[in-house]
Amino acid sequence: MAVMSALVTVGTLIVQIPNGMGGYFNFGDAMIFVAALLFNPLIGGVAGGLGSAVADLPGYPIYAPFTLVIKGLEGLIAGFISNKNSVFRDVFAVVAAGVEMVTGYFLTEVYLWGLGVAVAAIPLNILQVTVGALVGVPVALVLRRRLPEILKGRP
Repeated sequence: MAVMSALVTVGTLIVQIPNGMGGYFNFGDAMIFVAALLFNPLIGGVAGGLGSAVADLPGYPIYAPFTLVIKGLEGLIAGFISNKNSVFRDVFAVVAAGVEMVTGYFLTEVYLWGLGVAVAAIPLNILQVTVGALVGVPVALVLRRRLPEILKGRP
């Protein structure tokens, strides 16, 4: 759990591409999906929420409490829906989790900045979660095949 939380933080902080609205694109969602699809809802939820909130603290502290909940739910949802034997379920899991993420940030941005900013951010949040899914799902699938003994808890 701690390692995946750290990887989410690093994935969020290491590559930051400004999105033109005061935020940035990153690989945090990809790491959330890897954690949720490889392990379980608890690890996905804690890694998503804690890792992302910690990454918000240096530059965007106002978002940190919202991110803790939104990204935590994103990992939790993806982990609950995922099925380690079904790529279809994994894709459905990240779509459902992505809808929650986009909705959560929409509501947060309405609260913080108003409806206009929130509506303008929707396409950027959709792009963020789509890139996360396009990276995270294949990485999780490869790791499942390559690391079966580790994932089963064997040394």
